[in-house]
Amino acid sequence: MKQFEIPAFYRSPIISKVKAKRKLDDPRKQDFSPTRLQFTKVEFIVARHFGFCYGVENAIEKSYKAIQENPEKRIFLLSQMIHNPDVNEDLLAHGIKFLQTPNGEQLIPFSTLDANDIVIIPAFGTTVELAEEIKATGANIESYNTTCPFVEKVWNRSQKLGETAHTIVIHGKHDHEETRATFSHSNKTAASLVIKNMKEAEFLGEVIKGNKSDQEFYSYFKGKYSDGFSPSDHLNKIGVVNQTTMLASETQDITDYLRSVLIEKHGEAQIKNHMADTRDTLCYATNDNQSSTYALAETAPDIAIVVGGYNSSNTTHLVEILEKSIPTFFIKGADNLLGNNKVLSFNIHNKTIEEHTFLPNHYPLKIAITSGASCPDAIVDRVMMKILDLIQEPCTIEEAFGNARI
Repeated sequence: MKQFEIPAFYRSPIISKVKAKRKLDDPRKQDFSPTRLQFTKVEFIVARHFGFCYGVENAIEKSYKAIQENPEKRIFLLSQMIHNPDVNEDLLAHGIKFLQTPNGEQLIPFSTLDANDIVIIPAFGTTVELAEEIKATGANIESYNTTCPFVEKVWNRSQKLGETAHTIVIHGKHDHEETRATFSHSNKTAASLVIKNMKEAEFLGEVIKGNKSDQEFYSYFKGKYSDGFSPSDHLNKIGVVNQTTMLASETQDITDYLRSVLIEKHGEAQIKNHMADTRDTLCYATNDNQSSTYALAETAPDIAIVVGGYNSSNTTHLVEILEKSIPTFFIKGADNLLGNNKVLSFNIHNKTIEEHTFLPNHYPLKIAITSGASCPDAIVDRVMMKILDLIQEPCTIEEAFGNARI
């Protein structure tokens, strides 16, 4: 796989060594068991896969190349490069300006752009309509387009399915940048619908079975279906794709459920004519990170720490996996770890930051740790070092590496 040129300050002395050792021992990435770093007072149980994925590293490399190669030009990002505050703040510090917020609110009018400007499309991609609007200004959006190749794969598959009269059901959050982009691209050739979870899939199933009316469909999915969508006409032949940061297991469950509904309606022998096989569109990095997190949960740690941006969808899903069985704290970085055994943790359910006591009153501690796909490894390093400082750990990093267990 391609090696990207990432600024050195995103790399890490601890996690980089862990990942290098795992890659050497397991080059085909078939072992999802975590790495254990044994100190005197604490054992860090480190997920097998986490941190920057291919798409994120590609986006970061291209963004910094844009800065280096165009010192005299104005450089803009359509919106946040990725959902990590440290990365976005560093890009802003290098002079890049954001045109929009992640929600699509305009910060700088497109009308101020001209042919001398560069606009970087973020890793999530963008809608067909926005791309055309920016192109019309003359600004360059081609040279540093950082759209993730796996997102583009979903787009291409969706458009091809549309050409064979499939309706595209997108498992995603309808207001997320990536889902908005996927919806726009699939809508070029196909009727399209966004569903967020199994509950919405089950409602859709009732529509397909004829137990819910077209009007109930329009009311329930308001703002989430393409213009001209007809439940009576557009739900006989479907393909399910996803926002690549959603839970892959949930996407598969939704697909299996809708397949069963279509079998009930049309029969097993006819299912290939009504349901496309879209398993090849699931992002491998998302699958690996989530599988590694399930393996992390099985180690029965005292607590789990998930590091990443609070608006990061993929990081939120890692929290969902762990908090089912483990006291889990979602933090942006080491600054969230306070003195007096307190932590500032983001609650994914009510979207608030809460202060908690987080370290159990016994040694050795067992702490599971992972991070989202947009989180630099260096931040995870600093979290681990902060914990070692808080508990006054006598063991050195070098000694812990000597005791590392896989």
